[in-house]
Amino acid sequence: MKFPVLILGLALSLGALTGADAAEPPIVIKFSHVVAADTPKGKAADFFAKRAAELTGDKVKVEVYPNSALYKDKEELEALQIGAVQMLAPSLAKFGPLGVKDFEAFDLPYIFGGYDDLHTVTQGPIGAAILKKLEPKGIVGLAFWDNGFKSFSARSPIKTPADMKGKKFRIQSSKVLEEQMRALGALPQVMAFSEVYQALDTGVVDGTENPPSNMFTQKMYEVQSNLTMTQHGYLGYAVIVNKKFWDGLPAPLRGQLEQAMKESTDLANRIAQEENDKALEGIRASGKTAIYEPTAEEKLAFKKQLVPVHKTMEGRVGKDLIQSIYEVTGFKPDSL
Repeated sequence: MKFPVLILGLALSLGALTGADAAEPPIVIKFSHVVAADTPKGKAADFFAKRAAELTGDKVKVEVYPNSALYKDKEELEALQIGAVQMLAPSLAKFGPLGVKDFEAFDLPYIFGGYDDLHTVTQGPIGAAILKKLEPKGIVGLAFWDNGFKSFSARSPIKTPADMKGKKFRIQSSKVLEEQMRALGALPQVMAFSEVYQALDTGVVDGTENPPSNMFTQKMYEVQSNLTMTQHGYLGYAVIVNKKFWDGLPAPLRGQLEQAMKESTDLANRIAQEENDKALEGIRASGKTAIYEPTAEEKLAFKKQLVPVHKTMEGRVGKDLIQSIYEVTGFKPDSL
């Protein structure tokens, strides 16, 4: 009788050990962002959380916090650097104030003719080199995610650059965007994304610039009566992670998370145009915002006034970087 009892005891002990292993808590990644869950970034972040759990066998749990639930966009980079969150996807304009001014090249108006030009940069050697510059700041850059191309919205119609003169426009914290607005005679107002709706509603600012998906999901169309499809600038994100945390992950887990990120990046960039098209139709259907498509001549007028910003900002962004983007995209500023 002793042997069956001994075997039973061993089995119970092994079961207890197995249960202890199974109960080991997953590694938690807090992923904070400032836009709505139903934007391209929000959907890609949720997809990343799902794929991370699947690929790691639930050894990693990604907790996604949208809509500035944890931090506003002015606070989130510091939170990442001190380890309060592990992952962010801030807009590219956020890295200039951090000291990595190369990212502000993405803010230059009309530097990309479309997604093909853009992806030549973000998915090529130039993009990889820019992400690498984050590492001395304690940050690892994992990927670029698209949102879309920005257009101007305001309380009054905008058909020419002169229509923006003297008006207060909300921008992200970016010296390039400040210069862009001054080139149009507008007054740049730096403001956190979470504060924009109220500022537009109360008249603290007269207008802003956004892709349609941001304008629609944040309901800015309720407080902006005019949207002009200038598509003058790109809004995208860099998915970043705390370097100490990332380097400390077991190599197999890190590889699985890199695969989840690759799949999420493919999703984000695939749906960006689709989501913006849907959002534009939603804005149109609301009946609250008039959508104006500028003529070729009107768009050229905006380009002629804004492209000189590239030259003005060479000293900040880097002349060589701007020239390298021109070379891979074929952009010729002198041809305007």
